[in-house]
Amino acid sequence: MTSSRRYPVPAGIHRAERVVERSRFIATVGHAASPEAARLFVSGVAAEFPDASHNCWAYVAGPPGDTARIGMSDAGEPRGTAGRPMLNALLGSGVGDVAAVVTRYFGGLKLGTGGLARAYAASVMDALASLPTVEHVERVELRLEAAYAGLRELERLLDDVGASVVEQTYGAGVLLRVSVPRDEEARLRQALESLRGLARVIPAGTDPSR
Repeated sequence: MTSSRRYPVPAGIHRAERVVERSRFIATVGHAASPEAARLFVSGVAAEFPDASHNCWAYVAGPPGDTARIGMSDAGEPRGTAGRPMLNALLGSGVGDVAAVVTRYFGGLKLGTGGLARAYAASVMDALASLPTVEHVERVELRLEAAYAGLRELERLLDDVGASVVEQTYGAGVLLRVSVPRDEEARLRQALESLRGLARVIPAGTDPSR
């Protein structure tokens, strides 16, 4: 089962094309971590194909299968023949934070409502089948304080949990702001206990200078 904190997302913009009864369907899929990003993506693709018969779209701005932030549009096609089939393809894909636009150039033959729905869904699935992905990792920021004697061991612990240092300040000790995968936060906190006070998490709202 895919964790809601780690899941595949599009690595970039990807495109696939098919022809159905002389109509040309161009599916463009890309990363969209929010509804706002999805709308920008849709606008960009539509601007690329301003002469198309239709630029239909759908998005899932969240983990795979999550319906909290979704959207779709038939963009002038008969109701339910484009946006909904496209959205269903995205929801069942196992990919999150994803938007799709299917651009149609009408070829002169009507496909009927069932034919349209199948063509739009298949176009999205074509693009998803060869879509390069990367892993999305939900992260949390922590502030840490470390003595110089414990810094090397702390760096090893941060590397073990996949944390990255966002900011580092040197003084009597070392203050760090780190970005940690959320599902590794508890393990890091527990591991810090092995440093015997040489490093600690600074509680939120605490001034480490005092």
